[in-house]
Amino acid sequence: MNDTALAVGLCLASAVAYAAAAVAQERLARAAVARSAKALMASGAWWWSAGLNAAAALLHAAALRYGPLTLVQPLGALTLVAAVPLGARRSGRRVVATEWRGTLATVAGLGLLLLPASGPAPDDTLTLIEALAVSGATVAVILMLTAVKDPRSGLRHATASGLASAAASALTQTVAVAAGRGGALLSARVVAVAVLVMVFAVGGMLLSQRAYRGGLGAPLAVVNLANPLAAAAIGMVLLGERLQGGATGLLLAVAGAVLAARGVVLLTRAPSAPAGPGAGAAVAAEIPVPAGRVAV
Repeated sequence: MNDTALAVGLCLASAVAYAAAAVAQERLARAAVARSAKALMASGAWWWSAGLNAAAALLHAAALRYGPLTLVQPLGALTLVAAVPLGARRSGRRVVATEWRGTLATVAGLGLLLLPASGPAPDDTLTLIEALAVSGATVAVILMLTAVKDPRSGLRHATASGLASAAASALTQTVAVAAGRGGALLSARVVAVAVLVMVFAVGGMLLSQRAYRGGLGAPLAVVNLANPLAAAAIGMVLLGERLQGGATGLLLAVAGAVLAARGVVLLTRAPSAPAGPGAGAAVAAEIPVPAGRVAV
């Protein structure tokens, strides 16, 4: 199996785990248990979703060892393919035509972005200065996106989550490639970058939890759009990654971005899952909880 095929296979497994976690988070976000960090920490269901996110992140990190950012990140759109119908089913309704069109448009658009993105296995890594610069810029943009206190700020929080995930992926690739070379895993650079990965990974998960209060489809689509675009920018500016196909590849990427944005717009018009007084109980009943842990 070549590196590209292995990266794609790992991305597929990661997408399924992320989809299950996103559905769990969306249900929690619309229930009383998601109204405060303290309530979330006391929820067995939330810890289950966090475990799914962690498993997905590990699979994603493995994919980044074998594929470039410009290839691996767009494949995250497969999370949307699985999460939208799964979320509708958990809410006791059918997926409406607008959701199908929005999902297909988003995935097709990201597919066009993927076509010129495939390339050789990654070889370059971020220096410590570059890692700190990426981290600082990402934090600054996230703070701008989330500064306004608006109950309808779900898409801004989703964008911030996508940026945090993109930064985490770029930093993860540095750790993964360093490990693959047999280098010093306990060097100051690798340890510092690993800490930043954890910060952005957790931050991205909490931001997505906030974004899902208004529904699943549109915020998840925005996460899956912001993530690969930001990661591709980091890969091309700092890691020497390039789109394949010259001008044709660039046109495909632009067309893909426009189509994906159209998909997000369609998903914002889709119905949200009903939220009621019993939502918290429904979450506890629908999300499996590991033995010895009680959902609240």
